[in-house]
Order: sequence, then structure tokens, then C-alpha cells
Amino acid sequence: MAWPGKLTLTDKALYFQGLVGKKETMRFDLTRHELQVEKAKVGPFGSVLFDSAVSISSGPGSDTWVLEFVDLGIELRRDAWHAFISEVIALHKFVREYGPEDNDPSLLHVFGAHKGKEKASISAVNSIARLQTLQFMRKFPDDPIKLVQFSYLQNAPYGDVVCQALAVSYWSGPLITKVKEAGYQASQVLRPSEELFESSDHVSDVDGSVYLQKWMKSPSWTSSTSINFWKNCSIRQGIVLSKHLVVADLTIVERAAATCEQKCLVVEKTQATIDAAMLKGIPSNIDLLKELILPLTVIARNFEKLRRWEEPHLTVSFLAFSYTIIFRNLLPYMFPMALMILAAGMLTLKGLKEQGRLGRSFGKITIRDQPPSNTIQKIIAVKDAMRDVENYLQNLNVMLLKLRTIILSGHPQITMEVAIVLLSFATILLIVPFKYVLAFLLFDLFTRELEFRREMVKKFMTFLKERWETVPAAPVVVLPFESNDSRSSNQRNEIDKPAIRRN
Repeated sequence: MAWPGKLTLTDKALYFQGLVGKKETMRFDLTRHELQVEKAKVGPFGSVLFDSAVSISSGPGSDTWVLEFVDLGIELRRDAWHAFISEVIALHKFVREYGPEDNDPSLLHVFGAHKGKEKASISAVNSIARLQTLQFMRKFPDDPIKLVQFSYLQNAPYGDVVCQALAVSYWSGPLITKVKEAGYQASQVLRPSEELFESSDHVSDVDGSVYLQKWMKSPSWTSSTSINFWKNCSIRQGIVLSKHLVVADLTIVERAAATCEQKCLVVEKTQATIDAAMLKGIPSNIDLLKELILPLTVIARNFEKLRRWEEPHLTVSFLAFSYTIIFRNLLPYMFPMALMILAAGMLTLKGLKEQGRLGRSFGKITIRDQPPSNTIQKIIAVKDAMRDVENYLQNLNVMLLKLRTIILSGHPQITMEVAIVLLSFATILLIVPFKYVLAFLLFDLFTRELEFRREMVKKFMTFLKERWETVPAAPVVVLPFESNDSRSSNQRNEIDKPAIRRN
């Protein structure tokens, strides 16, 4: 049920104190595993009318908090609180995955490592504070998750490597004097980070501070992206004043963040092209599909012109070229040659585009917008489109049902005829070389429209159409709908019948 109250967020939990009725404080622990926070819709009597709530749960079957943030006009408060709560949950997930345990004795062997969790918490708090400031200034971004780092890195490309760099920044430090007692060799500290990583030892920051191997619990450390990043971090071109200050170069966190930003821009540009292609309205999508398959349509139209001998000299040239390939045994080379021609064409277009000789509009698809229409016209257009889709599906289903009848001997006479035809084709393919069969099929295809074969082909196609129409469709049985309750009751009745008979 819904009631007003006071909500408080800390770095470990969420507290709610109702202002009406019971005023005891309720606590939701945000350090638990598998927490889920999502935007939700709420409304009276369980309806989903208002998109202004945040849902927090720890999995199916667990207690769920649904918090509604009323903000007339926009979902500013809801989006802000969703980002705040997500950041705290992501913070603890980051600490569990990339940080050492609180009772780990190796924390005492690295100077300053015991403050790593506190540094991560301060970083999350600063992110929330920046976002809260923008909220108060009414300059809230469209996607607030981008301003809270741990939540953003969970789904960002290259985010795992950025989290690794942050972990090294928070928990790494110089090894103290009791290194030998802890089982570490002092020579490891003096190695460059590339040698350390290749020998599966500890990771070193730019200033030589060490992040121990036993803390690398996340499986992301073994990915090829991570290995390549830490190998390249051994190349230093600037003056290292500290792990957070490098002159004429970047720190490890800055390198990882810059790469993540570049990959995110690529992903956003790609997604923008996909969003632009998601047109609204069935007619617009049909027009776009026609433009996309236009090259195939042009090829099919030109091939049909060749087959009908509309330009005899081109048809004769095409047949001469085809028969030369067939009888010179060049068919095995056709597919590799087609791939080579395609690759050469793509590289040529790439070079011309880099030179700017194709123009800015090259590659763009242009379609005409649909004329303005009211709601009734849109409903009628959708209805007509759905009717066409239904007719297409019906015809497709009838064809598949007829094929099922032929294969499963639903009509023995037709099945016998089709089986004899298939066996005849198989015998021909076994006896006659394939190049002669292909040459005959090509001859048949290009002579169907000629005068001496036109009537014969027409009679043969009419015969096939008549035989196809005589094939019955396989029977289809539609059972009445049964809910789970009625099905279970029927099963109980079936079980009770033998007991009744025995009694």
C-alpha cells in the first residue's frame, strides 16, 4: 500500500519512515548480493498508470520496495533517485568484485590499501553529489546514469578495464618492509608492470605501487582486452609525480577512461543509426524495404530481360559466357572470383570515400514521407496491412500443409508421382555429369519464351497447377482453450476414475 514518508539514503542502506500510521523506520540493505533496481509504473488498485516509481528487490520471491516520487510535469525526482540507489548498489558490487576482503591480512602488507574501500565510497558519494547539484539547478541530463561512474561502467563497453584501473588506483600502494615475511619477493616491486603481468604476479601502477594478485578475483582480469591494456601501460612517455599526476602523459585511469569514451561514442553512433532506421508506420517501413532491396530488384529485372530475349545480342553474349564457364570446368572458381570482386569493389569504394570523391550523400537512403492522415485513416491502414499479412500467412500455411500431405502420403497417388519424379532426377544426376545437367537447365530457362516452346511450357505449367490444386491440405485440429486450473481439475478427475471403479 502507498503512504507518504521520509526516505533516507546512506552508503549502505535505504531507510523509510512513514508519516502516517506506523512511524517505525524500515531498512533495506543495499550491500546484499543480486540486488535489482528498476524504473516502475504505479497506480491505484495495482494499475500501471504513472511512470514515476523505483522498484528495488533482491530477486524473485523476495521483499520488494516500490517507491513513488511525485514530480508534476517530468520524472526528474524519480530518475535522480534511481541513479542514486543504482550507484550505491553498483559501489558494493564493485568492492566485492575488485577489492580485497575486509579481514584480508594482505591489506597490512600494502601501504594505504586499508583505505581503498573508503576511497571508492568517497568517489561514489562525489558522483551522487554532482548529480544532486544538477538536480537542484534544474539542469538534469537526459541519462543521469552517465554521471555516476560505477553504475555506468557496469554496462559500458571497456567498462571492466576501467573498473580494474580504478581498483588499482584505490587499493594499490608500495609494499612495506615485512614483504619477505608475507611470502612476497622484493624483486617483484622493481619489475615493470609488463613483466609482472606476464609472470602472473601483481599489477603495478605508473608510480610502482602494487595491486596484489590474490585480489584479482574478477574473471575480467583474464580477458584479452585486459591483458593488452596492462601490457601497453608499461610504456611511459611522461614524468610520473604520483599515481594521480603524470606530466606529458596519462595516468592508468585516464587511459582506460579515454578508451572507454571512444568505444562508447562508436556504440552511440551505431545505435543512433539503428534508431533512425526504426521508422514509425507500416507504409514507411515498406518504402524503406523497397529501397533496400532495390539492387536485387534491378538484377532480377535485368535477368528477366535477358531471359525474354528483349535484347538478343546481350542474351547471346550471356549464354556464350555461361557455357564457356560450364564446359571449361571453371565453375569451382566462380565463387572465389565473386568474393574477390566483391572485396575489391568494397576497397575501391572505401578509397574513393576517403578521398571525398563520392560526396556527402553517398550511402544515404531517401524515401518520401507518407501524407498526413488522421487517426481513423491510420487505423484503416493498419487493418489493411494486417489483412495482407494474414492472407500471406494463410497461403504459406496451406502450402506447407500440402507439402506435409505429399511427404506423409496423405494422398497416395500424388506421393507416388512425386517419389517417381525425385528418383528420376536422382538417377539422372548419378548418370549424367553435372555440367551437362546445368547446361540443359540453362537452355530450358532461356528458351521458355521462344516461339517453338511457348505453348508447350504453358501447357506444362497449367498441368502442374492443376495437380497442385488437387493436393489436399493436412488436417488441422484446433483444441479448445484450457487454463491451468481446468487442466489440473481434469487430471484429478482422470486419477479419481479408477478409484471410483474399484470402490
